[in-house]
Amino acid sequence: MRKRAWLGWLFAVPALVMYATFVLRPLLLTVQYSFYDWNGIGASTWVGLGNYRRLFTDSELFASILHAFELILFFSLIPVLLGLFVAATIRGIAQSRLATVARTVLFLPQVIPLVAAGIMWSWLLSSTGLANELLSAVGLDSLTRAWLGDFGTALPAVGVIGAWVLVGLCTLLLLAGMSKIDPALYEAARLDGAGPVREFASITLPSLRQEIGVCVTVTVIAALASFDIVYIATQGGPGNSTMVPGLEIYYLAFSEREVGMASALAVALVVLVLACVLPVQRLTRDGSR
Repeated sequence: MRKRAWLGWLFAVPALVMYATFVLRPLLLTVQYSFYDWNGIGASTWVGLGNYRRLFTDSELFASILHAFELILFFSLIPVLLGLFVAATIRGIAQSRLATVARTVLFLPQVIPLVAAGIMWSWLLSSTGLANELLSAVGLDSLTRAWLGDFGTALPAVGVIGAWVLVGLCTLLLLAGMSKIDPALYEAARLDGAGPVREFASITLPSLRQEIGVCVTVTVIAALASFDIVYIATQGGPGNSTMVPGLEIYYLAFSEREVGMASALAVALVVLVLACVLPVQRLTRDGSR
């Protein structure tokens, strides 16, 4: 029996070595670099917690973190709420051909590369894009603008792109959860005189606690760690109105050569992600007991 156990570990060694080399080691090095002032080439200087203090005293760096939390409203809240509504609607017409078409169309953004999605939406939201053409066609010329180039609308516009990408994933996850609910529960509720709203609130939502937890976890991580969509759509502009931690880390490390500061922001981002995700996971686990 002991030989079999060692044999199993022997098969796992290559995977463990790869994980330690390409995940654990870079993570530990990032934590180490965060305590130094280093340009990535020359000698490093110990600064202790100086890089972390700068995160909260430098308005530009702190603003990037706030922008990530603002994106949670678009990347997480909107996709989950829309996903619940759309999944419930599709479940009501589950046997029709329209339901299959709807599932396919909604999941397409997950198949499209995010770089391509960012380019496509940049065209749609440009000053001469489809969004402004439609507004002009219905007589709302005063509302037209370069949505990704305006200080007031750039971040919400990026959020809309993220919501469009994630709503299909949330819908399918929630729809899969709804398919596991016992139909007898709905029949019993109807016999008691419950309407669709009461059924949704009393049966569907409690039964989807785990699926909602997964959706919130995935979308919150996508918001806090967003990079590709923002980089393609705005590159953090105009000014720094759409700067997010992932993009700030990239600029600090490869443009400004502040590897220590970039590492500190990366560590802070990991802590923020864990601080947001772990409570959601705990609530989901407690609710499923």
